[in-house]
Formats: sequence, structure tokens, C-alpha cells
Amino acid sequence: MHPTLRPYSRSRTWAGLCSLLLALIILAGCGDSNTPTQKPTPPPDQLVNLDLGLPSQALNAPITGSVPDDQVLHIGVTFKIDQAILDQMGNGNSGKSTDTVNANDLAKKLGISDEEYQKAKDFFGVENATFTLDNTHTYMTVDAKASSVARALQTKFVVHTLDKRTFYTPDPKQPPKAPSSIANRVEAITGLDNYSEPPQGKASLNPQSLQSSQQACNPTGKSFQAINSPQSSHAYGYDQLWKNGWHGEGMTINLVEIDSYKQADIDYYATCVGAKNQIKTINIDGPAPAAGAETTLDIQMIAGLAPQAAINVYQTDVSDANKQKGSKDSWIQLNDALRQIINDNTNKPAAAGTQLVSISLGGPESGVTGPNQRAINQSLHLLNKALHMTVFVASGDCGAYMNRIYRLLGLEVSYPASAPYAVAVGGTTLNVDPGNNRSKEVVWSDNSDLVYCQNQWGSGGGISKFFKQPGWQQAAGMQNANGMRQLPDIAAVANNLPIYFEGKWVAVGGTSAATPIWAAGMALVNQGLLKQKSMYYYAPDTFYFALANAGGKQPYYDVTQGDNLYYKAGKGFDDTTGLGAPNLSEFYQVLFNNAEKALKDGDKALN
Repeated sequence: MHPTLRPYSRSRTWAGLCSLLLALIILAGCGDSNTPTQKPTPPPDQLVNLDLGLPSQALNAPITGSVPDDQVLHIGVTFKIDQAILDQMGNGNSGKSTDTVNANDLAKKLGISDEEYQKAKDFFGVENATFTLDNTHTYMTVDAKASSVARALQTKFVVHTLDKRTFYTPDPKQPPKAPSSIANRVEAITGLDNYSEPPQGKASLNPQSLQSSQQACNPTGKSFQAINSPQSSHAYGYDQLWKNGWHGEGMTINLVEIDSYKQADIDYYATCVGAKNQIKTINIDGPAPAAGAETTLDIQMIAGLAPQAAINVYQTDVSDANKQKGSKDSWIQLNDALRQIINDNTNKPAAAGTQLVSISLGGPESGVTGPNQRAINQSLHLLNKALHMTVFVASGDCGAYMNRIYRLLGLEVSYPASAPYAVAVGGTTLNVDPGNNRSKEVVWSDNSDLVYCQNQWGSGGGISKFFKQPGWQQAAGMQNANGMRQLPDIAAVANNLPIYFEGKWVAVGGTSAATPIWAAGMALVNQGLLKQKSMYYYAPDTFYFALANAGGKQPYYDVTQGDNLYYKAGKGFDDTTGLGAPNLSEFYQVLFNNAEKALKDGDKALN
């Protein structure tokens, strides 16, 4: 069972129409003669096909087998919510320190009604499927055997092979069916297939060794810029906020990870940089994944720049080694992690403005099916609008070709960085002078080995093929993108960064580093604003708001040199580094100077 979603009980009557789907699964699995069952009444509405958003190449791929009857499918059901109500919870890009989030209030406004659940409960009878409900009453997970799900949805599950990939789907000749009352209320059903390409977050390890002993805290090497050193903290102005006593105290950064970390590595790094972060680890959908460079990198980037911020690591194992869940749709596991962050902040509401999210994961936008995108989008939307959290997402490390093939398959951006409620973070290569001042910064790019991308080609960026350009995305330099979202939004150093991993210093790169760097910076900024103005900022439009209201200040360092194998950097916004790299002290000052305006604009939007 999902470790943080609340289990079903008779007293919880919020999931009316979702229970219809569950009841179908339950009834199909109640063949044991020792289990009493109630004979169901035929559904009052017509059965309709469920659209899983699978492309024709998936459905037409050769069938090479069937899913074992006893394989457990982990299914996610995302319910439609009233967009207008949710938007009213998060108009504008700022909030007050007195803001609160109440789980019951969210459920009442957004979720399925008590009456709907009770009607379904009385109608279908005995339950024996394993399912969980989230605090907003808008998302549930179901765990049931493939045979039970197949009978309930009048289909069967088959295995396909295509381009050396193996995946399962419902039988194309027998599309899954559900009562129209269910289909009309469901935003997305995921886990009935695993066609989507799994998210990746592999940090790019530089083969060049660092010249240091195991005991040294200051490794050296050609062109290396240690993110925890006075070099990068001074170059970006983080140390200017430290002078005010803001090191992340009272702030929390939530990481979403598909690998784990070794505590000894984190402890050694913390000793070197004087960090005192409290780290909490939460396993999602099974046991902990193996330790890897990605999570180690994320934690250490935060420790070097926000050394007293709390860090929550939401980790899930998407590898084939995780056999606890039969379903291999790892996007459900990613979504479960996001939903757990939501639950943790509605069960025990934290102080307003103190929580942020950093995600160093993603995949090619066209490789993620529509239902998976819609499910993730709603979670990001709730984090943004209902919980007022800024969600930073790495823009990817394959330049303009997130499909990992140079030119042949065309341009591609990374998802969920392209989602309209994410702040997409690109990458740069940073150099500093002897005084630790920023001397040069260019787009992170590497055109070596163009046969296949191993997360080394550089800053992901370009134009979305799926998401319209949000109204807030306006800046000088933006090209005509036919009304589609452009990314990244911002950028930071993503090349030649030392971390302490597996008992030694290694060089790491990637937008996976730039993302927690910006999350740490925003944590310091909101810490200062909460202390000085009793308010905070959140949401992607904050970064465009800062530029539009700069008043002569420079909230970003504009990166004007380099490319990401297709798009070129230039003055103003570009599809390699967005608005630019952090000039954190002036970014803070701009937001400070416009605090009253931001709050007034938000109040005006509510009315």
C-alpha cells in the first residue's frame, strides 16, 4: 500500500464515482467460494471505451505474449476538478504568511462528494481490492490482479515488442470499458499500460578525476567550480543573503528521486561546507532504490547553498528490480511521490511559503502518454495553486534533442519541465575570477559523441509540442513559437561540479544540478521575505514578474553565448537558458520592492 495515502474506510464517503471502477475490479476478483459477495445490479448507464492515449505504433506493435493473471497492476485514477475553484485558491504569484491549507476544505471544494460514495457503496456491496485515497479526494490508487482488472473492464492485457522495447497494453481489439458516469468524471487513468518511456534523472559524471585526497574538502581540477565554495555562492549572490542570517532556517525543499544516497557521503560533504540540513527520507510504492549520483547531487547542491534548510527526499524505485508492484508504469510512481508531498502538507500544514519542490527527472515530451501527462499536470497544478509551492524541474541534458537522437527524430523538449505549472531550469558553464566574481557564463553544451545522448549534450530547451504558452510567459527575446510554451524559464551552472560520492570526489554536471541550485536560492529569498514582509512568492510567473518589474535592477545574468546544439543564446530570453542565471541579491530586492503590488494584484484577481 502507498505509505502515505490514507486507506479506505466506511466512514470516508468522498469517492462516489471512483468507487464504481473499484467495485468492478473487486467483483471481478471475488471468485473465491469462501468469500461472500453480493450480486451486482447492472450499471444504470452505458459502457464506453476508455481512451488511454496510446499512439497507433504502440497498439499496432506485434503482440508477443500476455500479462500473467496474477501480476498486480498499480493503477492511478485522477478525477476532474473544477478549474475555476482551484484557480481562485492561487490567483497571482504571492501569498501572506497567514495563509493556511486545510485538507477537509480542499476535499470539500475539489473532491468527490460523500453522497456519491455512499450511493456507490450501497450499490456494489463487498470490497476486497486494495486502494488508497488522497487528502484532496481527487486521486486514488488501485492495486489488483491483472485478471481481475481485465474481467472488470472487459479486456485482456497483452505484451508488445517494438524497437527492442517490451510493454503491455489492453488488447487493441478489446479496448477497456467503463460506465459513462465514470468516464465522464475521470481526468486520467494510468497503469493500464506502461508504454510511456520511463523518467530519467541520471547525473552526468565527468570522467576527469579531481586532484585531491579522500580527506580533502577542496578538490581541484581543470575548470571546476565547486558549487558549495565561495566561488559560485559569491558569483550568484547567495552569500549576500547569508549576511542577513538567511541560510534556509525554517524552509523545506522536497526532492523527487528515483535513486537514493549514502548517508556517509552526505555527512562528509556537510562537514566540508558546514551544513546542518535535517534530511528526511520517504519511500514511495515499495522499498528504497539503490544509492546513485542523482540524489547525492541534489542534496549536496542544496547543502552548499541553503545549509540549514530541511530536505525531504521522496524516493521511488522504478527499476526492474522493484518487484513489489507488478506495474512498471513508473510515471505513476512519480505522481504518487507528488501526491505524497501534497498529503504531507495538508495533513500537517506547514507555515505558508516555506515549502518548495525540486525535480531532476524527465523524459521526451512525446514519449509520455496523454493520461500520464494529465495526471502529473493536475498534481503540479495542486502544488502550485492550492499549496502555493514553486516546483522547479530540470529541462534535461540532451540539448534540443530530448529524444536522445541527434537531428534524425527532430527537436524535442523534456516533460514535466514543459508543464505549465513547472519552472523549467536550464544549464550553464560558469567561470569566476580570482575574487570569485562571475567572469564568464555560457550555455552548457557538449557536441561530443553525437551518436546517442548519455545526458551530456547540454541544456535542454526549445518549444513544447503539447502545451500552449501561458499568459505569464512574456519577455524580450522570445521568438514566435506559434503560441506554444518555451523552455527553460531560467538557468544556473550545470557543468564541472564536485560532489562527494561513494567515498571520493567526482565531477558531475547536468540541469539536475541547476534545479536544486535555484530551489535553494528561492528558499533563501522566501525566508527573507517572510521575515521582512510577512509574505512570499511562488509559481512560474514569479520569474517573469521579477523581470517586468525590475525597475533598473538586474534579477538575472543574461547568458548570451553558446547553443544547445540547435537554439542559440542571445540577448533577453532564449531557448537555451531562458531569462538567465540567478543574480540572487537583486532578484530578492526586486521581489521585496514589489511585494505590495504582487499582493494587491492577487487580491484584485480574486475579486
